[in-house]
Amino acid sequence: MNRFLSECGLGSRRKVEELIKTGRIEVNNNIVTDLTVKINPQIDKVKYDGELLRPQKKVYYLLNKPKGFVTTLNDEKKRKTVIELINTNKRIFPVGRLDYNTTGVLLLTNDGQLTNFLLHPRNKIEREYVVVINKPLHEKDSARLLKGIFLDGRKSFFLALEYIKKGNKILKVTTNEGRYHFVKRMFQALGYNVVELRRIRFGPFNLSGLKIGEYREISETELKKLVNYEKFI
Repeated sequence: MNRFLSECGLGSRRKVEELIKTGRIEVNNNIVTDLTVKINPQIDKVKYDGELLRPQKKVYYLLNKPKGFVTTLNDEKKRKTVIELINTNKRIFPVGRLDYNTTGVLLLTNDGQLTNFLLHPRNKIEREYVVVINKPLHEKDSARLLKGIFLDGRKSFFLALEYIKKGNKILKVTTNEGRYHFVKRMFQALGYNVVELRRIRFGPFNLSGLKIGEYREISETELKKLVNYEKFI
């Protein structure tokens, strides 16, 4: 059932499991909270909050996220969401999260299986960021960030770090980590505050040709540039 719910655009595996556990899914007019329930989409009627579900055509969007938008489907504080920036009648969701004032590459889709692939740590999908910090980064600290420091009780490091402007306050970092606030917390651990953060690449996807707030569709050809994508599908 998890896969069917994802194909209907309800989110990643973790998201649809939450929907099942909280009693928002019905199968043949019975609320289901058991994650192991199997369904036959050709026969069974599955509903989400009373709405009959059907698999959707898969769509993929690449957004240059602006500041002032949250990467959720809705927000209890009534803030604007990234979903509002995409003109589609499909039920889509963001792949992972960027903070309210973080900008840059964000994928949105209704393909829960692809979302799981992109976010699962074992697939080591690279993310590249431009980071502005509050004071110059000392070379010894740069070396530590590459060699590794302890974060969340385990050794953590950037795959690459480059100074891109004089003054050593604007940097480019590469990581394959998707942990919560990973880039910010890495710098904070050494006494630096991130004052601006922009993601410029996620896997093979970059901001080429996209202004802030603009988006475009991602093609099947581009998806095949993902490492191990052929095995995934």
